[in-house]
Amino acid sequence: MFDVLIVGGGAAGLSCALVLGSAKNKTFAKSKRIGIIVHQKNSHLQTALFNNVLGLTPGTTGASILENGKQQLTDLYPHVEQIDNEKVLSISKNADGFNIETNKNKYQSKIVVIAVGYTNLINIKGLEEYIEPHPRAATEKERVWLRNTDHVIEKNLYVAGTLAGWRSQFAIASGSGAQVATDILTLWNNGKHTKVHDKI
Repeated sequence: MFDVLIVGGGAAGLSCALVLGSAKNKTFAKSKRIGIIVHQKNSHLQTALFNNVLGLTPGTTGASILENGKQQLTDLYPHVEQIDNEKVLSISKNADGFNIETNKNKYQSKIVVIAVGYTNLINIKGLEEYIEPHPRAATEKERVWLRNTDHVIEKNLYVAGTLAGWRSQFAIASGSGAQVATDILTLWNNGKHTKVHDKI
């Protein structure tokens, strides 16, 4: 049983995992089991080139961010379990949270964060009722979002990144993942607004 399981290893998913992982020394987070299904095959970052992102060297590729992000998570926060080479097939509710079935395994989690891309090819069973045309994408691209309010689809089911209705910009997707992570940390911290910063 995970306390939180993130589905998707792109900008939003990895950002969410990094922020959650960074809270490891906080009393309210230290015993939490965090996992991320880092399926990246369909991430738009695979073909991205960045020249306009603050803090990234111009010419940085999205593919390098994906690989470096997984390594950063491994190096800094090894307690965050990375599940590789699995694709989520279905999500359903149970008494304690959610059942998550992949092409290889079955998992349970109290909280789930969906952070996969916003193409209309999304085919995770159990999410169909929330899929709508994307409010901030060109109609002809046939992009979708999961209907939500402030990243919450329903209790303990979150969505982050472009699938949450945000535009496809790296900084926006990353920020969305961080927002969801701080909302979950706030939940774990009995509703006290929480963020995690490292300082020199």
